Amino acid sequence: MPMLKRKHLIWFCLLLLGCGYFSTMSNFEINSYLKSVIFLLPVQLAAIVYVTYLRWKRN
Repeated sequence: MPMLKRKHLIWFCLLLLGCGYFSTMSNFEINSYLKSVIFLLPVQLAAIVYVTYLRWKRN
């Protein structure tokens, strides 16, 4: 069996996490507007973390 590279393992874990999150959000019985806001929250948080990381890395 070939060795899994660390980058591939991270992508696989993120894919599983994303599939689980999508499945959970699809089963919520809440207002559609609120569902769309909650659905995009992790994307916004990831963007904030990424931009903050780039700024700290540059300094």
